[in-house]
Amino acid sequence: MALRAAIAAAVCGCLVAPAIALGAGNVNVAALQVALSARGLYGGTIDGVAGPGTAAGVRALERRRGLPVDGVAGPRVRAALGRLGRHPLGSRTLRSGDVGWDVSALQFRLAWRGFPSGNFDGGFGPQLQAAVIGYQRWAGLAPDGVVGPATFASLRAHPIPVSPLRLARPISAPIGDGYGPRGNRFHSGLDFLAGTGAAVRAAGSGVVAFAGYNSGGYGNLVVLHHSLGVSTWYAHLSVIGVRRGERVGTGALIGRVGATGDATGPHLHFEVRLRGAIVNPLTAL
Repeated sequence: MALRAAIAAAVCGCLVAPAIALGAGNVNVAALQVALSARGLYGGTIDGVAGPGTAAGVRALERRRGLPVDGVAGPRVRAALGRLGRHPLGSRTLRSGDVGWDVSALQFRLAWRGFPSGNFDGGFGPQLQAAVIGYQRWAGLAPDGVVGPATFASLRAHPIPVSPLRLARPISAPIGDGYGPRGNRFHSGLDFLAGTGAAVRAAGSGVVAFAGYNSGGYGNLVVLHHSLGVSTWYAHLSVIGVRRGERVGTGALIGRVGATGDATGPHLHFEVRLRGAIVNPLTAL
């Protein structure tokens, strides 16, 4: 606990954003991890948790740059991190092409608000701009892709979205990869570990909004629209058993487990979304 407190207290020259609910880490610790990773000094998950690996990376940087070795990311360490160590979150307006500590922190915060943007890398590229626009539309802001005072205020004010619906498990299988940071990206759902051909069932009653092949990595995909703005996504299927526009009830067979799309083996990738924002499925199941 002392180690985590030391890093969290020193990281960034501004107020450190508190850890948020449902396992979300600290955005400034995440930005530190991104900067260390870019220099080959941190190989763990970008999770915003100030653990031993993060402190070890700081100490390695300190030794490399001839700084006092204490494992604390103070001003000298942040200066040694170069562009990825500069600009506290909220200290400037962010737009396409920007690079910095604040961009890394924004990527991490947006992911936990339901709008992941690919790799956590501290660069404001097209994927982050699309995520910003998606969030702005979701939050009722002008969707200009520029992160200024209104967007920063909204991100601070809005809690992590959760599902307003209770849903059934779509398959009788254990969970492998969970929701949240995985490596230098954000895993947007739950992976249920099951063999090819295992039955996949509707987690709730609704209407089939999509049933077909998705070229964005999901492979054979079924999307169901439920009430209260909730949708569920069932990816990597080997067989699709429903048609677009069809109404299904809870527990209806909608497909079978496969490994289509960007899957390294058979499993069901299951997502829950609220008005387009990805939410932790465990808040519904």
